[in-house]
Amino acid sequence: MSPEWLSALARYNRWMNDKLYGRAATLSDEARKRDGGAFFKSIHGTFNHILLADRIWLSRFTGVTVPDGLMGPGGIRSLDQELFVDFEELRRERATTDDELSAWVAELTHERLAAPLVFVRRGQRSESPLWWAVAHVFNHQTHHRGQITTLLTQLGCDPGVTDLVAMLREEATRAPVASGDQQHV
Repeated sequence: MSPEWLSALARYNRWMNDKLYGRAATLSDEARKRDGGAFFKSIHGTFNHILLADRIWLSRFTGVTVPDGLMGPGGIRSLDQELFVDFEELRRERATTDDELSAWVAELTHERLAAPLVFVRRGQRSESPLWWAVAHVFNHQTHHRGQITTLLTQLGCDPGVTDLVAMLREEATRAPVASGDQQHV
């Protein structure tokens, strides 16, 4: 697990969040909050869950102290808690958290990733290499965004291409070509 790979995952995270929030914004609030049978019921509920899980992990990564009885900062007490009822507020907070996650990832080194992450969860001390938890964060997001794409599709809203390689190709086509790398025809 390298800092470069995690940087790509942070960019993919933002790319997919922007895309799915954009698609979900075309739906009514009622449609976004309709129980579609996913783990966290609805599109809105699943977006909320991803956001609160990211905030829990970011607090662990950055050493934020969480009061006893809470799971995360800002009063997070359960994994199905609705942080924001208003979709636009949820969307803004998602963008803010993506900024924070990207900034944190940008500071990672190989040594830091190999070092232990220690935190207390439900009164139990947990310790593992940091890279395990970081890999989990990005995998967790992908898992639940897959549920969102299914819910969107069921509502007749095409989520578009969701492949990591599509984002990487898109980035490669936008990258400036160095003067020595230009091919002459």
